[in-house]
Amino acid sequence: MDFAPSPRAADLTERVRAFLVEEVEPVEADYHRELAARRLDPSLGSPWEPLPVLEELKAKARARGLWNLFLPREHAGEYAARFGTDGGEGLSNVDYAPIAELTGRSAIAPVVLNCNAPDTGNMEVLLRYGTDAQRAEWLEPLLEGRIRSAFTMTEPGVASSDATTMEATAVVDGDEVVINGRKWWSTGVGHPDCRILVFMGLTDPDADRHHRHSMVLVPRDTPGVRVERMLSTMGFHDEPFGHGEVSFTDVRVPLANIVGGPGEAFSIAQGRLGPGRVHHCMRLIGLAERALELACRRSLERTAFGKPLANLGGNRERIAEARIAIDSTRLLVLHAAWKLDRGGPLEALSEVAQIKVAAPRMAQEVIDMAIQLHGGGGLSDDHPLAGAWTTARSLRLADGPDEVHRGVVARLELGKHGASR
Repeated sequence: MDFAPSPRAADLTERVRAFLVEEVEPVEADYHRELAARRLDPSLGSPWEPLPVLEELKAKARARGLWNLFLPREHAGEYAARFGTDGGEGLSNVDYAPIAELTGRSAIAPVVLNCNAPDTGNMEVLLRYGTDAQRAEWLEPLLEGRIRSAFTMTEPGVASSDATTMEATAVVDGDEVVINGRKWWSTGVGHPDCRILVFMGLTDPDADRHHRHSMVLVPRDTPGVRVERMLSTMGFHDEPFGHGEVSFTDVRVPLANIVGGPGEAFSIAQGRLGPGRVHHCMRLIGLAERALELACRRSLERTAFGKPLANLGGNRERIAEARIAIDSTRLLVLHAAWKLDRGGPLEALSEVAQIKVAAPRMAQEVIDMAIQLHGGGGLSDDHPLAGAWTTARSLRLADGPDEVHRGVVARLELGKHGASR
């Protein structure tokens, strides 16, 4: 079992670290201040319009060869060479993990490197399952960073933790697909450059439960597609990307827009969610590392009752437990990445389910401790902790509920001892 990155990956990791320190960190606070000002005063500009600094940073990242680093080694091929990944090939999950951790320290670093969700997952869907025509029309502009995308799967009317219960329909009608239904928590749909929606819908209700649904590419401007509202997450709208509720009314797209064939949505979704969740979990580790750093600095700079906060109320023990939790979770995620690299998603079902539970829970607890050490300020926008806590908390649902992942782990564990499904 070897978690050591390749020489190329180690070099890329250090270059990403330097780029974040030199280019991203110096401007990020101003970025968030301007975004907050736009929320309060629309005359300054819409918070849903990307700030120019993002495009400036993206150009710098691409010029340094730090672009589309998420591309998987086994599927990147020519795209890695054509669209900016330094070295002309993709990375393994183990190689990409420390890079994802670094980007997790910043709210804007993933998009600056063109490695942000849901675009990475949607690009992997097109890489793994798309046709040449689908890749040319949608994958290439996504890799260029010229457009954005959204993944429309979760529905307000059903328990979306069970992907086989989706009720929105994608019915084959001759050489077209007719789409009807309503989706929500469609991340990225608020971005003005969002051009393509990856839609999951019911195609054949009589098929077995894992072959009833299809995944369809729906251009954002197709008649019948309507963003009904943008949703807030505990008060945060996550501009300029956001999470929307989207209705589809008699939407017609060509049959050629189905990805991987009718009835294949469930298997595609499973393939999409494995590596993507390693990305999420490693970013959460970076987020927790940032929170712990802020907590340590605060605990040494502030005094109460004649002592530094570090020396009050068991705070040293809390800081120690946070370090143990972060390092333990990092090893768990690296093990899942290693299993994915060795055997693919089916060989790493338990490991991926484990990190989906462990990483956001750990990050939430570490960030909560950091908030406590910051007092009332930790709840405000003066520090990044409230937004960080919301991110960690939301991923305990966005990546599927903890209970579902625990069920997978328990089923596989009990199966080793003869228990039936």
